[in-house]
Amino acid sequence: SQIAIFLIQIYYNNFENDSFDWFSFNEAIIREHLKGGRKAIAVDPSFIPKSGSKTPWIGYFWSGCAGEYRRGLEITGIGGIDVDNHECMTLGSVQTPDNATLESCGKNLVDWYSSYLISIQEHLKRISNRVVCDAFFSKATFIKPLCENDFHVISRFRNDAVLFYPTLESRTGKRGRPKLYNGKRTNGSCISPRTRCRMPRRF
Repeated sequence: SQIAIFLIQIYYNNFENDSFDWFSFNEAIIREHLKGGRKAIAVDPSFIPKSGSKTPWIGYFWSGCAGEYRRGLEITGIGGIDVDNHECMTLGSVQTPDNATLESCGKNLVDWYSSYLISIQEHLKRISNRVVCDAFFSKATFIKPLCENDFHVISRFRNDAVLFYPTLESRTGKRGRPKLYNGKRTNGSCISPRTRCRMPRRF
């Protein structure tokens, strides 16, 4: 705006009232240029340093470069991946709300990520119903809502994840809570493709 011919307030007013459908626009570009047969949706939040106190939703977010939480903004980027041609193009992005805003809505950060993806699932599923994300998203509150809406989540377990073998014992009919698990999977043991394991709700 410092070298433009219009005042900065003009840019603010126009972008604030912008009704252009960027998701549909970027989706058309992706469908035109990503010709591979296998596609997926990538989700990756990025930290943006920002000082001051007047910017909406400024707060503390995780900075992967710094390896710690820092004050600033976060933008959640969503892209379309062409697996066959090793390409990725941006589908859209949205600013992540701060903790105070999320708490007022009765949500946490992971809840918001899943609910936002579900809210735009019409755009996403026209490209792919497979969502690729890092280990931070390997939580039940993210994966279960997406799976219930016919998405497939591709990620890895967190370092503190725990797997349990479900019990095969029948209920005894005695008082008390029935047995749910039949031991914990140790780090050294291997899992056969036919082995049944269950992840507790908090993972």
